[in-house]
Amino acid sequence: MTTIAIVFHSGYGHTKKVAEHVEKGAASTGAKVELIAIDAEGNLPDSAWEAIKAADGIIFGAPTYMGGPSWQFKKFADASSKPWFSGDWKGKVAAGFSNSASLNGDKFSTIQYFITLAMQHKLLWTGTGMMPASAKANTRDDLNRLGGFSGLLTASPADGSVEEMIPGDLKTAEAFGKNVAEVVKSVKG
Repeated sequence: MTTIAIVFHSGYGHTKKVAEHVEKGAASTGAKVELIAIDAEGNLPDSAWEAIKAADGIIFGAPTYMGGPSWQFKKFADASSKPWFSGDWKGKVAAGFSNSASLNGDKFSTIQYFITLAMQHKLLWTGTGMMPASAKANTRDDLNRLGGFSGLLTASPADGSVEEMIPGDLKTAEAFGKNVAEVVKSVKG
């Protein structure tokens, strides 16, 4: 069975909601998916590190704050030097997603950070696998309305609750999770 670890930090709950929809999409392929939340202090329990090591694929997720991932995610990334040193994640498939309040919000900087982290670990990066919703007739409810190729991009209004997240972004998160799981299965063989 294919296993995927979704390692994420969520400051206000929006990124967690995206992670849950990524999980739903990945699980729809029959993959075993584990959500691993980085806590408010940037820590993971030892069991989470073991789950990441055992996974066939790793999906990183964090909100974009001030042009990059949250400090809690960065603390996790720095702590990943131990599995880096021993090559524990080498050859696994990786992907990533980020949420911020504005349409751009420099989310691509966060995705680039994830890609760099993946390259440090010798992970195999995959993107969204989706065309953008870029025609005049497209709406906020369409798949990939923010046009992410390298990673999943979602936006939630700064004054919006978790329950008010854009349905199209959540559908895109599911399609992204499904795509990543299919790539992981293909690589795993």
